[in-house]
Amino acid sequence: QAQLVESGGGLVQAGGSLRISCAGSVRTFNVGWFRQAPGKEREFVAAINWSGGGTVYANSVKGRFTISRDNTKNTVYLQMNSLKPEDTAIYRCAARSTFLTGPYSYWGQGTQVTVSS
Repeated sequence: QAQLVESGGGLVQAGGSLRISCAGSVRTFNVGWFRQAPGKEREFVAAINWSGGGTVYANSVKGRFTISRDNTKNTVYLQMNSLKPEDTAIYRCAARSTFLTGPYSYWGQGTQVTVSS
């Protein structure tokens, strides 16, 4: 079982950077980041496999966001660069046993990211 806690969210100006973290018992899990803006559906952002050797990104963040992990620290990161106001959302991490398919079994509570124009 994995208990996930996100941190690192905050307010940043457009064009700025922010790194958010997902800490927990994630060492053997594949982890994804999702976001949900007010009035919108939850959106996939990025995912990383358990070893860190495989990553996937949504087209909307490709080239700007980087997902990584440090299994010695039981933490997955999402480095967000060139942030845009449309990136404003609650970001949540989730973990599952498979990488590209299947439901996510564990979810964190989320961290708010706000990008001002």
